[in-house]
Amino acid sequence: MTEPLLSGVDLHLSFGPTPALRGAALSIDAGEVVAVMGASGSGKSTLLHCLAGIRLPDSGSVRYRGTDLTALSDDERSSLRCAEFGFVFQFGQLVPELTVRENVALPLRLAGTKRREAEARADSWLDELGIAGVAGSRPGDISGGQGQRAALARALVAEPAVVFADEPTGALDSVGGEQVMGLLSRAARDTGAAVLLVTHEARVAAYADREVVLRDGSTELAEVAR
Repeated sequence: MTEPLLSGVDLHLSFGPTPALRGAALSIDAGEVVAVMGASGSGKSTLLHCLAGIRLPDSGSVRYRGTDLTALSDDERSSLRCAEFGFVFQFGQLVPELTVRENVALPLRLAGTKRREAEARADSWLDELGIAGVAGSRPGDISGGQGQRAALARALVAEPAVVFADEPTGALDSVGGEQVMGLLSRAARDTGAAVLLVTHEARVAAYADREVVLRDGSTELAEVAR
């Protein structure tokens, strides 16, 4: 059997005396959408942050393409995230001083892509997601749904191998949430990216190939295949 694209094994992490992860395990393959579900405070976002190399577990290993992320330096993990990973958060977290186009182009610019090329690729994704008309606007002047689509474009513009989506529909109404999830799952499958989705909503998890459930604040995982 081939090794998963990304996997976490026996992950433990505590915040002071409070355990957040206790032996968590998760794997995901290229082109797969996996939903991590559980109540608020169950450790969903903590697990995502460990798998993305944002936070190191106290023990256990996280492997990406065969490399143990816990053995890398902070700079090496930061470079890996910039080159290989995309992120979508609940409230978009667009930079308010930049235009929508500049926000979407930001990962490419940070990676050294020239402005003209980066913004051309950003415009292509904005057009793909149906919000080309707000490319020159600032985040404060667009709707929440448009902002979340812009955040999705930013996550996908660098053609990442893994997209981490933390409650990406939490700030949207049901219609907007369905639209964003449809776009995310379609775009990920078109590009072959793996999507790790954190949510507490069953209607959002329904877009995933598998569910991983964090129960009662523990990190005992139950996988549900669709």
